[in-house]
Amino acid sequence: MEKATVTWLPDPAEHDYPAAESYLRLVAGPEFVKVSAALLSEAPTVHQHAKDILRAARLPLLGADDPAVAKDLEKVANGNALSPILLIGGDLSTGRALQIADGYHRVCASYHLNEDTEIPCRLITLAGTAF
Repeated sequence: MEKATVTWLPDPAEHDYPAAESYLRLVAGPEFVKVSAALLSEAPTVHQHAKDILRAARLPLLGADDPAVAKDLEKVANGNALSPILLIGGDLSTGRALQIADGYHRVCASYHLNEDTEIPCRLITLAGTAF
């Protein structure tokens, strides 16, 4: 049985940025959140494999039966495009993991379809910034 191919919107959905800010408020201070949100909205799009994103973020693969993952898998099956994800780069020198500011469920859904799915991402790196 052939698996569906993920299609992607050209840009993150407008509601993805407030969702990213909501997550970031849990792990960082207000100034970091403000700067990160602004930078993410202006960052160029890059492509990363689903498997690499999960490894760099040190996050587990959520099951296909997770409600949000299942919803994204259904969108793909229906031919609907997914929104690119928002990432804040990790730092090997400090041990900080990549942060999926928005799109964890979309990464997992993509992985279930093909771990090598190239996911469009807005990626920022804030070298030397601790949070």
